[in-house]
Amino acid sequence: MSIQDSFNIHKLTDAILASYEEEEKIIKIEAKNQISDTVVVELIDNLRDLIFAGFFSKKLLKKDSIEYYVGELLEGLIYHLQKQITRSLRNVKKEGLDIEREAACITNTFLSRVPEVRRVLATDVEAFYDGDPAAYSTDEVILSYPGIYAIMVSRLAHELHLLGVPMIPRMMTEHAHSRTGIDIHPGAVIGHHFFIDHGTGIVIGETTIIGNYVKIYQGVTLGGLSTRGGQALRGVKRHPTIEDNVTIYSGTSIFGGNTVIGEGVVIGSNAFITKSVPEKTRVSVRNPELKFKEDAPDTTVRNVEFAQEEFWDYVI
Repeated sequence: MSIQDSFNIHKLTDAILASYEEEEKIIKIEAKNQISDTVVVELIDNLRDLIFAGFFSKKLLKKDSIEYYVGELLEGLIYHLQKQITRSLRNVKKEGLDIEREAACITNTFLSRVPEVRRVLATDVEAFYDGDPAAYSTDEVILSYPGIYAIMVSRLAHELHLLGVPMIPRMMTEHAHSRTGIDIHPGAVIGHHFFIDHGTGIVIGETTIIGNYVKIYQGVTLGGLSTRGGQALRGVKRHPTIEDNVTIYSGTSIFGGNTVIGEGVVIGSNAFITKSVPEKTRVSVRNPELKFKEDAPDTTVRNVEFAQEEFWDYVI
C-alpha cells in the first residue's frame, strides 16, 4: 500500500465540508462579487506605470508613442478598476441601486486625480533624494526604495478611500505592507515631501494626520492607545497628529488621538510618547548605563556612562 492509499480521502473531504457549514464567514461559494486580489495587484502595477512612465515598462518609451501608451494603460485601468469597484460596492450596498453607474463615476473621478497624486509623489521623491546621502539619484529612489513604493500605494489607496470604495484600498496597502514591511492605513492623511528612511516595521494608523516635510525612520509606530472598544471606536480619532517638519527616529512609538507632535519637533530613537509635544522641541530617551566586561583574568568590570547630549530639551 502506498502512502497516498493510506489516506481516507472521503473521510477527510466530509470533515472539511462539515467545517464549511460550521464556519460560513470564511468561505465563498458562488460569490459573483468576489474581488480578485490578483487583479488588484495588477492595477497597482499599471498605476505605477502610469505615474512613473518609462521607469518600469518592458520596452523603450518614446515621445511619439507616449499618447498611445497612456491611452492603452487607461483603457485597461478603466475596465478592470470599474469591475472591481462594482464588486466591492455590491458587497456592502443593497440591490436596486445603480451600482455600475456609481462605480463608473468613482473610477473616472479617481483617475482624474492621478495628475495631482503624481505632483505630490514628485515631492516625496525629492524628499528622499535630499534627505538621504546614500541616494545617488532620483532614479535610484524610484527604482529601488521601498518607502517610495509604499507611499505611492498609500496615496492611491487614500484617494479610493476618500471616494468611499470598500476593501480595495486596504487590499492595496496590505500588498505594499507585505512587499515593503511598511504598514500605512489608507485612511491616514499624509502631506507632501514625506520621507521614510529604510522603513521596515513602520506602522501608521487609520486616523493619523501627518503634515508636510515629515521624516520617519524604521520601526516607528503611530498608533492607537487601545483597541478594546472594538467597532465602537470606528470613526473616532485614535492616532496621533504629526505637524510639519517633524523628524521621528527609529523605534519610537507615538500613541493616542489627542497626541499632537508640534511643528519642528525632533524625537530621538526608542521614545514612547502618549502626550503632546510642543513645537520646536527635541525629545530623547535618557541614555542607559553600558557595561563593558574586559577579557582579562581578574574579570574587572568597567562601567561606562554616556553623558546626555545637551541639546535635547525633553528627556523622557
